[in-house]
Amino acid sequence: MTDPHETSLDPEDWEAFRKRAHDMLDAALDRMQTTRDGPVWRAPDDALKAGFQADLPVKGRGGDAVAGQMTELLPYGVGNTHPRFFGWVHGSGTPSQVIAEMAAVAMNANLGGRDHGAMYVEKQVVDWVRGLFDFPADSSGLIVSGTSVATIIALKAARDRVLDFASRTQGIGAARLVGYTSTQTHACVARAFDVLGLGSDALRKIPITKNYQIDLDALREAIAADRTTGLIPFALIGTAGSVDLGATDDLETLADIAAAEDIWFHVDGAFGATAILSDTVRPRLSGLSRADSLAFDFHKWLHVTYDAGFVLLRSEEAHRRAFSDRPAYLVGAERGLAAGNPWPVEYGPELSRGFRALKIWAQLAEHGTEKLGQMISQNCAQAAYLGDLVTGASDLELLAPVMMNICCFRYTGKGDVAEQNALTDEIVIQLQLQGIAAPSTTTLDGKRAIRVNITNHRTTRADLDLLIREVRRLGAELSGNSGVAKPE
Repeated sequence: MTDPHETSLDPEDWEAFRKRAHDMLDAALDRMQTTRDGPVWRAPDDALKAGFQADLPVKGRGGDAVAGQMTELLPYGVGNTHPRFFGWVHGSGTPSQVIAEMAAVAMNANLGGRDHGAMYVEKQVVDWVRGLFDFPADSSGLIVSGTSVATIIALKAARDRVLDFASRTQGIGAARLVGYTSTQTHACVARAFDVLGLGSDALRKIPITKNYQIDLDALREAIAADRTTGLIPFALIGTAGSVDLGATDDLETLADIAAAEDIWFHVDGAFGATAILSDTVRPRLSGLSRADSLAFDFHKWLHVTYDAGFVLLRSEEAHRRAFSDRPAYLVGAERGLAAGNPWPVEYGPELSRGFRALKIWAQLAEHGTEKLGQMISQNCAQAAYLGDLVTGASDLELLAPVMMNICCFRYTGKGDVAEQNALTDEIVIQLQLQGIAAPSTTTLDGKRAIRVNITNHRTTRADLDLLIREVRRLGAELSGNSGVAKPE
């Protein structure tokens, strides 16, 4: 019996909905196909902002109006799909990811657990990652939003292990745990110490050498000093591809130190770990397979759409013991929908988990590790080429060696360091505002740098030639402009 008062959120006219969906698909693909055209980044205009400052709708506006507003949004991204987006470490995505996302949305799968098709896609990805980093067959992994969450998961397992997992119910009590990393490590590590109740002061930030690697002698001294005062060293965090410069620690020696000291060895490989696919970079990542845990992102150098991170742990037992909690409403079964044990919810804090695995699987399956590795090697070669352009220009200064895919330099204008730093800031802002390119900035030895990160399969050397021309043009113009903002 059908109740005339019952309804749903499905389209009343499926054919009209199909047309709207196809129109949006065409608009999205048009945007991706022409991503090189137009500015790298454009500031959202007042009309766009106003459109997203409306009152909460009581009566819906209808699908056509909403689709129209979404289409208007397409040109106002952060710019990372453009070949001259060089800021921070953003992956550039691929058009075929649209297809994977459509399939995932249609399934609307929750990957917290149970036995259904999507679960086997994630299991496949986990198995591929084990093989990629030469981890044992009984290691465990979990797809997460990104390296920040992955780091929390890994360090929670490390924390709980050293406290014999009593911390899950009793907290850390009077235990005084400390960990170690370099001053180059991403801020998400200190944030994880905060979130885990250890306090960011419990993370010892060890100085770096002239090669931008963690100082091994200073590390050994810090561990010995902490043990002498009754503190408990529990985690050592190495870096594979620092955010500022792309530097990689001596992971083999760090693994040796961690083993000798019985300390959990974690590697922050947010973008650098995936360079294991590159024939040219792989030798520098020796020791990565010895880590107790590894955090990295698919949405950076492997160009999976946001968001898609991963945490890999050598000890499945420690991983599961740190998170597993199966109340009555999540009890498993040998058969039926509640089968498929253990569930992903036993390896992380989330029960509600989207189908990120499909877009990761699709990217690896379509392109293969060989082609993806070639793109990584290509970006590293492009960064080296940019470094050569900088050193060949009398008005530019290379501020650090090009170690992987990041080049840091500046235009050498007039004035003291503070004035030159202000000039660098303004050059970068003008590059962005004029839609030419979108690098970011960092500070090295007190000098502000134009930081060019290349994690983009669309970038060409011609883009780098253009960047250098425009930096030199802007530098010359701004150096002679008394209106350039000077530091307070």
